[in-house]
Amino acid sequence: MHPEPRSARGTVPFRRAVDTLPAHRIEHSWQRCRSHGLSETQLPAFDPLSARRLEETREINRMLAAHALPVMESLYDQIIDTESMIVLTDAGGLILHSLGDDAFLQRAEKVALKPGVLWSETSKGTNAIGTAIVERAPTVVRGSEHFLTVNQFLTCSATPIVDPHGLLIGVLDVTGDQRGYQSHTLALVRMSASVIENHLFDGAFPEAVTLHFHARAELIGTLFEGIAAFAPDGTFLAANKSGLFQLGEPMARLRGKPFAQLFGVPLPAVLGSAQQRVQRLTSLSLPTGVRVMARVDAGQRLSPRRMWVPLHDTVAPAEPKPTAASAASLAALRRSAPRLATLNTGDPQIAAAIERIRRVLGRDIPILIQGETGTGKELFARAIHNESPRAGGPFVAVNCASIPDGLIESELFGYEEGAFTGAAKRGHAGKMQLAHGGTLFLDEIGDMPLGLQARLLRVLHDRIVTPLGSGKTRPVDFALVCATHRRLKDAIAAGAFREDLYFRVNGLPITLPPLRARSDLPLLVRNLIDATGADGAGVTVEVDVLEAFRRHRWPGNLRQLASLLRTAIAMLGPDRVLRLEHLPEDFLETPTPETTEATVSLRQIGAAAITRALQDHGGNVSAAARALGISRNTIYRNCRR
Repeated sequence: MHPEPRSARGTVPFRRAVDTLPAHRIEHSWQRCRSHGLSETQLPAFDPLSARRLEETREINRMLAAHALPVMESLYDQIIDTESMIVLTDAGGLILHSLGDDAFLQRAEKVALKPGVLWSETSKGTNAIGTAIVERAPTVVRGSEHFLTVNQFLTCSATPIVDPHGLLIGVLDVTGDQRGYQSHTLALVRMSASVIENHLFDGAFPEAVTLHFHARAELIGTLFEGIAAFAPDGTFLAANKSGLFQLGEPMARLRGKPFAQLFGVPLPAVLGSAQQRVQRLTSLSLPTGVRVMARVDAGQRLSPRRMWVPLHDTVAPAEPKPTAASAASLAALRRSAPRLATLNTGDPQIAAAIERIRRVLGRDIPILIQGETGTGKELFARAIHNESPRAGGPFVAVNCASIPDGLIESELFGYEEGAFTGAAKRGHAGKMQLAHGGTLFLDEIGDMPLGLQARLLRVLHDRIVTPLGSGKTRPVDFALVCATHRRLKDAIAAGAFREDLYFRVNGLPITLPPLRARSDLPLLVRNLIDATGADGAGVTVEVDVLEAFRRHRWPGNLRQLASLLRTAIAMLGPDRVLRLEHLPEDFLETPTPETTEATVSLRQIGAAAITRALQDHGGNVSAAARALGISRNTIYRNCRR
């Protein structure tokens, strides 16, 4: 882990908060300050803009202020009487508006922290506003981390505000006395900035089609929702931060992409569904394979008479009240949920992992599942829950890599009503509270922000949760299963993962082998085909296809194999036999002398397997075909060869 950083003076150590920038970023900021010619002992410059110039600058930023000022009022209600103030700046760090406790405002003016004054790094040294602008990241600067000695009585928490196109337009900051620092302040500032950004987004594309989406239907309409704007022809225009996180790509890569490429269906189909079913949500699929619920808002000039193709996969936004039929459906779903026995398909590594898991079930020992992306870590986590004494309780999954940093804290710990503008009415129970009595699955825990790792560690130790904006604690009781594709020991060495948290979650480590190293490929293929339902009924696989599968490296593991099989099944002819020609073009490389030789070798291996099966079954073609999992026509065709 990184050693405790020291200040550039070499005497006073930087006091690091769990949610501040990494120590080396603060040190880099100090280096920049010196390169700008600043001195640690200099007094702040009292050079505010004239009243006329300040009003002109405010007019230029009128749209930002119009959306930010109401949010600042709401945020102030959360920090009132804490010797703090809220600051809004423009993109360069010039303070446009401030709001705070009178006593602290007077102290702040002594260091020129007031409207009309520039708080860039070049002007005021290392400070949350100026450093957030340089780093383009949420920033906390505490006490002695400030470059100017005169500012070291302050603690500042700031986050950039971006416009609907992703361009920096301002900074929102909470500054207070460093003795009254609260660890959740930055989270509140980031949420408030998200509210401002979402409000700006809502009015930026009046003629566009706007999609509001999230994996959880109840979060649509809150600041957690993803928002994406599309031209009437389906071309991507822009998305908010949550939308970009869910889509998994930066704005620059998404611009110009068609709607169908991002959500799996043409835009006219979604518009048709929206036109037919008012106030209904549509189920869509992201490129990552994640299913989301979505609400579509047509642009002001978009004709409702266009020829739209209806979608049938729609559900109501609110969860329906349980009925006898729905309860029976839930019971059937629970019975069909994955079990450890069904995951044991003959590979000795998997069998050994399952045996180890069985020994700790119900003993309150956390399980850490490691393995490459796509190896089935969540499937194992669900199977562990279904066979544990907590199977009757909830299984709550959190992907720590897919939730924006500014929202993951509220997702995990929840928040109280009125904790910030845009919060859901009656507050929001975090995933840890929802998992009470069941299992909490933290997927990709290696990607959890460092600042939250300390809070998670406290919850795991104390078994109590304190929601954002609340002074009350709530007991939680759940089994913990974590998963990661990263080497956590490497992350510990790099200072990106807490060693004490590693020991807390690493009760029983399990490593799932990659698909290329498994010996049960034929049965896996059969199970995945059967899992496609009616599409996979009666499908058989030629031996040379299985051999091609065995030779492939499968960088996407089971997820890649499942996707490939779904595509291949769609290409089948009436005989329902999966052959090499049904596989995607990029799976089998362009033939070369080496690959041609390999293909001949595959056919020879397949022919040998068929010959052995026929010998074992006394020449009975039907019995040999059943043993190999192929069709009789495949055997006849290979015999002709």
